[in-house]
Amino acid sequence: MAQWDALVDAALGELASRSLLRATRPISLALPPAPPETFPGPGPWDRAAVEIRLDRATLHQWLAEGGEASGQEEELGEKLILFSGNDYMGLSSHPAVREAAAKVSQEYGMGPRGSALICGYTTYHKLVEESLAELKKKEDCLLCPTGFSANMAVMTALGSISSLLAVGRKPAKDERIAIFSDALNHASIIDGIRLIERQQEAVVFVYKHCDMSHLDFLLSSCSIEKKVVVTDSLFSMDGDFAPLPELVELRRKYGFLLVIDDAHGTLVCGDNGGGVPELLECESGIDISVGTLSKAAGCQGGFVACSTRWKSLIQSRGRSFIFSTALPVPVVASVQAALHVSRKERWRRSLVWRHVQYFASLTKLNITSPIISIVVGSEEAALRAGRHMLRSGFHVTPIRPPTVPPNSCRLRITLSASHSPDDIKRLVDALNPWLSDKHAKQSFVEGHAEQSYVVASKL
Repeated sequence: MAQWDALVDAALGELASRSLLRATRPISLALPPAPPETFPGPGPWDRAAVEIRLDRATLHQWLAEGGEASGQEEELGEKLILFSGNDYMGLSSHPAVREAAAKVSQEYGMGPRGSALICGYTTYHKLVEESLAELKKKEDCLLCPTGFSANMAVMTALGSISSLLAVGRKPAKDERIAIFSDALNHASIIDGIRLIERQQEAVVFVYKHCDMSHLDFLLSSCSIEKKVVVTDSLFSMDGDFAPLPELVELRRKYGFLLVIDDAHGTLVCGDNGGGVPELLECESGIDISVGTLSKAAGCQGGFVACSTRWKSLIQSRGRSFIFSTALPVPVVASVQAALHVSRKERWRRSLVWRHVQYFASLTKLNITSPIISIVVGSEEAALRAGRHMLRSGFHVTPIRPPTVPPNSCRLRITLSASHSPDDIKRLVDALNPWLSDKHAKQSFVEGHAEQSYVVASKL
């Protein structure tokens, strides 16, 4: 948008005048001569993504957590089906991902060890950035060590605009950035916002979870010109989607910068895996799209898909990017392989959504994504439910405060392309005591959102 382009250009000009603009200089490494092999359907390697083992000491420790041993622990098997990870596409165990990491580590070890601005950035990093920019339909992309650091870098770069344009003084309140944040946004967004707020670079407004009327009211009541709205696209605890088309409409009305964290949507949502904006057909309305490579990509890392001018600002002012060692080359090579597999094995994405439909048909729950929350209430109830799932042969971790507010503890379940229908059927059977509970999931979700808003608004 023209206003924000002008602001970023002015900030970049100020950085250039102080000789503070930074750019990456890729170290040249030979790229793989041919793309990796892909397959028309699941292979035996897929089970490695969801079949895990716990040693007996760990198993006993988990069973004893918050309760007493039953005396039957010795009869339990150590093999479990994993339903608590974020490897939605099952790519972490794919032969192409394994081979890419192995071959590159044989050739280059971990690669140059340093920050991206010093020596850690290579032609592999550049290739992945280009692939992600194409996937997200953005001009450019910045690869980061983690999704957390990516969000932190974006927030600190945003705040720096206020300080840079104030030229040597603290920005006045009306010169700061006004940031409007969903009440259930990820901790990395919240921590980034807290930081720039404490540096007196931003004024923060928290709107009720996915409540566009409340956001509209806050926007209309704010006299600060530089407005930013930031939201998760697919929320990690409740598995619900942000109303991105409505946010894009509000963006047209108020001219704010729209930043999304598409961590759980990337590669999972949309025909091409472009994420929630592709699914909801509003990609052009998103200004900055943050994502991770540790979920559906099955690897490690984070990224910021944006314009080239925004990339220049973030890599010059995003401290979590500047002062972190770049991702090891074998990890980056495995990411590129995972992106290739995601493009070619489109059946994986379809299978995830078939699993979502199957789970919904078995449970009659109104779920809309591979993230499913079974809210049980107290910590004691969540720990008891977790022990029951463990004894039933499933790794389903109880989620407790501070991740969720008190009395909204839950079993968080995630579905993967590597799961089988039989895995899901047996999981549902084990969950039955909580699925038949009169506590309706939706009422818990609404209560959680309201409680989180009250807590977040005090931050």
